[in-house]
Amino acid sequence: MMASKTNLHLSLGLGLGLGLVFACSLLSLVSAQDNNVLFETINFLRRGQADVDLENYDNGLVLDTEYDFIVVGAGTAGCALAARLSENPKWKVLLLEAGGPERLVMDVPIVAHFLQLGEMNWKYRTQPSDHACLAMNNNRCNWPRGKVMGGSSVLNYMMYTRGNRRDYDRWQALGNPGWSYKDVLPYFKKYEGSSVPDAEEDYVGRNGPVKVSYVNWRSKISEAFVDAAQQDGLKYRDYNGRIQNGVAFLHTTTRNSTRWSSNRAYLYPLKGKRTNLHVKKNALVTKVLIDPQTKTAYGIMVQTEGRVQKVLARREVVVSAGAINTPQLLMLSGVGPAKHLREVGIKPIADLAVGYNLQDHTAPAVTFTTNATSLKFEDFADPTLINRFNRMEGPYGSPGGCEAIAFWDLDHERDEDGWPDIELFLVGGSMSSNPAISRAFGLKKSIYDALFAEIEDKSLNAFMIFPMILRPKSRGRIMLKSSDPFKYPLIHANYFAHPYDVDISVRGLLKAVSLMEQRGMKAINAQLWERKIPTCKQHPYKSWAYWVCYVRHFTFTIYHYSGTAKMGPKSDRAAVVDARLRVHGIRNLRVADASIMPEIMSGHPNGPVFMIAEKAADMIKQDHGFIP
Repeated sequence: MMASKTNLHLSLGLGLGLGLVFACSLLSLVSAQDNNVLFETINFLRRGQADVDLENYDNGLVLDTEYDFIVVGAGTAGCALAARLSENPKWKVLLLEAGGPERLVMDVPIVAHFLQLGEMNWKYRTQPSDHACLAMNNNRCNWPRGKVMGGSSVLNYMMYTRGNRRDYDRWQALGNPGWSYKDVLPYFKKYEGSSVPDAEEDYVGRNGPVKVSYVNWRSKISEAFVDAAQQDGLKYRDYNGRIQNGVAFLHTTTRNSTRWSSNRAYLYPLKGKRTNLHVKKNALVTKVLIDPQTKTAYGIMVQTEGRVQKVLARREVVVSAGAINTPQLLMLSGVGPAKHLREVGIKPIADLAVGYNLQDHTAPAVTFTTNATSLKFEDFADPTLINRFNRMEGPYGSPGGCEAIAFWDLDHERDEDGWPDIELFLVGGSMSSNPAISRAFGLKKSIYDALFAEIEDKSLNAFMIFPMILRPKSRGRIMLKSSDPFKYPLIHANYFAHPYDVDISVRGLLKAVSLMEQRGMKAINAQLWERKIPTCKQHPYKSWAYWVCYVRHFTFTIYHYSGTAKMGPKSDRAAVVDARLRVHGIRNLRVADASIMPEIMSGHPNGPVFMIAEKAADMIKQDHGFIP
């Protein structure tokens, strides 16, 4: 009855492009005689037809020659911005997305890993490194980014966090008035449609478009993790409330076992109802048009349907293309480091530090075995589980297997309300339990075989804990490879350039290992999977030097690229935009996405990017005299 994992992997990888990956994978796992699975698969396809109809609504759109606002990038920020700006019926708004439509299959939370293998991912890679990404092919980390309606809110693991209040107070202290926690809290609450029952009511939003919820399924492994963290001294709490330090089952951007992307949250309700909002898919913006004399943005060039078009903006161009594509587009348009632009044949219009200040969160995942049942992908062909998903419940709703999360301030462990420096999150499966994971991370076969193949061969129950550093001090850079907009930029992650990042990564890893000594983990016989990295054999096993070597090998990005169009005052030479997100020295051009973060926040940035978009929309409305 069961197909091999290899066949499953191939069927999934090939099926992604057609939007049928989920259905195809289920059918590849079962015989044609299994009527129950066939019936449930058909039900799934029927359920997805409504989404298909919504996504196809904009097909065939003919672009106007001019709009009031042009928003570049229909990701987390872009969808929200376009929806909010078009609330003014007198404004004509154009939203442009380089990728294609979102489908329900992409919104099945458990298959998040597989999306990185499809055409909805830009599939960026970092430049080779001799001190990080050492377990990855050619010492290059894969950097997924969403190329689809909804952007990376369709590719991510749906882990919802706001960060710490001090993150935003710090942004304000760096010269950005209006960005303190008390200033941004109303915007968090505005977009949140949380159904988390034990969220702190003074801090949570209940009626916003972005649904936030607990997953209505929990494994024994996640329950053991939550117990162990409490036994280690943390309290169970709403980590998005007044105090962040603590442990909890994961808050997710899902509802009823379905991913709640920015596209689903903001645009689906408007389809067919808001004629002043135009959305164009498969449209790559190649340049922002800027008058070099007046330093004013007045439109864009976009490649769509096999030709390049010019579209003008009466009021503003807003770039929301993400922390890789936004700096690339700005530099292609003449906004960036003048010396670098001249080197690739672009005449500078504004000499700004575009592409600098690149930040990311990394986490060297640690594997453990257990006698509790862990997630294995082949188990998902069970007709009972498929039926539960069609009833919008069960483990299909688990976001890539991520189940629980905990925050520690390792430098001040006795401070209940500290500023956490490490996050541990639990994945209820291992590197070998899903054939997409090792490919998504780009692991070398030699590393996989040495550390994880045995788990697969023996079909062991295993899980992972990811110790994610929250406030890295290393900074990287995005650079142009050429003036050709179709050439991918050069990504210099510069991981572990600062010794603090290595130190806190090892300390976080050791915290994860120490949880195995707590009663909660002992109850499921959780034990460190003790297999050595061959290329770290020069160090005594479990020594500090060995763990440093481990961290430098397993430099797993958590996909939180940010900071490459830094927000700051004009006196800050590293700043690209001001506190109202206007590009310094250029009129009618703004940036609104994770690029503007002066320092990465202490958590997963998808939620904060929604906040940035909501706040940006209000600032734009204010600046153009439209106060709802």
